[in-house]
Amino acid sequence: MSALKQYLDLYREHRDLIDSHSAEAINSRRQEAFDVLTDARLPKAGSDNYENCDMEALLAPDYGLNIARLDIDVNPHATFHCDVPKVTAHPFMVINDTYAPYTDSLPEGVEAGSLKELAGKDPDLFNRFYGQAADMRNPAVALDTMLVQDGFYLRIKKGTKVEKPLQLVNILQNGMPLMAVRRVLVIVEENAEGRLLVCDHTQNPEVDFLALETVEIFTARNASFDFYNLEESTTRTHRISALYLNQEAGSRAVIDGITLFNGTTRNEYYCRFRGEDASLRLLGMGIEDEERSVSTYTHVSHDVPRCKTDELFKYSVDDNSRAAFTGRIYVAEGAVMTEAYQSNRNLVGSDTARMESKPELEIYNDDVKCSHGTAIGQLDPLQMFYMRTRGLDEPTARLLLKQAFMADVIDAVRVETLRDRLRLLVERRFAGATSACASCAGCKNSEE
Repeated sequence: MSALKQYLDLYREHRDLIDSHSAEAINSRRQEAFDVLTDARLPKAGSDNYENCDMEALLAPDYGLNIARLDIDVNPHATFHCDVPKVTAHPFMVINDTYAPYTDSLPEGVEAGSLKELAGKDPDLFNRFYGQAADMRNPAVALDTMLVQDGFYLRIKKGTKVEKPLQLVNILQNGMPLMAVRRVLVIVEENAEGRLLVCDHTQNPEVDFLALETVEIFTARNASFDFYNLEESTTRTHRISALYLNQEAGSRAVIDGITLFNGTTRNEYYCRFRGEDASLRLLGMGIEDEERSVSTYTHVSHDVPRCKTDELFKYSVDDNSRAAFTGRIYVAEGAVMTEAYQSNRNLVGSDTARMESKPELEIYNDDVKCSHGTAIGQLDPLQMFYMRTRGLDEPTARLLLKQAFMADVIDAVRVETLRDRLRLLVERRFAGATSACASCAGCKNSEE
């Protein structure tokens, strides 16, 4: 039996139960998703753009789904301690795949909360954006659309400038294997500005989890938005994430995905320019060791003139870990004066680690400035020698060089508290930390 069949059967047999715990505007898209998945085939490892990611294998285990929305006996508000403290006065929380009220105060001009509640109270706004960027031909998106019951939404209204960053904490917690199906919708209206940090954490390292999510971000004319995603999970946590970004004229966006601890991760980024003079910084990094695996696919579409993309992804792989990067920048025939730069740089620290890289450009006019490149290698022995002659032992020299390797991805973060904290978290990770501090109940940060 294919992995998809178990979810198609689940939907067919329990549609009424799924619908009853969601909203009509969300339910209305399920049949379309079901029809798409009926004829779909999940990519396997080695398929085009899935070099080290087997979607069939990821979805094959018999995970439980909490479609009846049963209460889970956990109080993450009391036990969870964020690894990025004091980043914001406006935190939000999703437990598995259900929004959990966490804050009553919001900046003026900001709406945020349960996606299900938004779909119920303002279906016109919801339908104007939900599913309008995400492509149902992507099996991950179709499966998410068929099964999702709740999620998180953020709306920054026209002209609103949110000074402090906002934070969404996604927590996986259960006593048995669980698949969490969630959705994130971000609407940044004209001339608005904001930043969102999303932190993914797993609180039970002894349980298998699968996080399936679709993120849709819309930046209106002259809007500015930063989206940072920090993954600190466990070796038994698997993640499939598809992010879709639509940018209107003059908008500015930063998308930065950081994987510190994980099991198997598949990140997809689909970014489209819909208006002229817009800009995007698309960044990511991953630190992989043991048997961990990360796979990244990016597709940036320059459909209109005078837009700019600056794309940089870096990975460090050790032991028996795996990483893969496939990136495509598409420049349409009429998209003159496009600037698009793509770079993938990687460190391989053992003979058994593997890194695959496939940067691509697809350009249909001559009036552009575009480049792409990749590098896969080891630490420079000359730099190691220089640092050893200055009295540093080999482990310390390696730690410092690996930190320096990731510096430009971290420096691109435009939230000072997050940027400073990431430097420390990356140092800990390269120093040999084997689990995420934030996943421990009652853990304390070093500042306390």
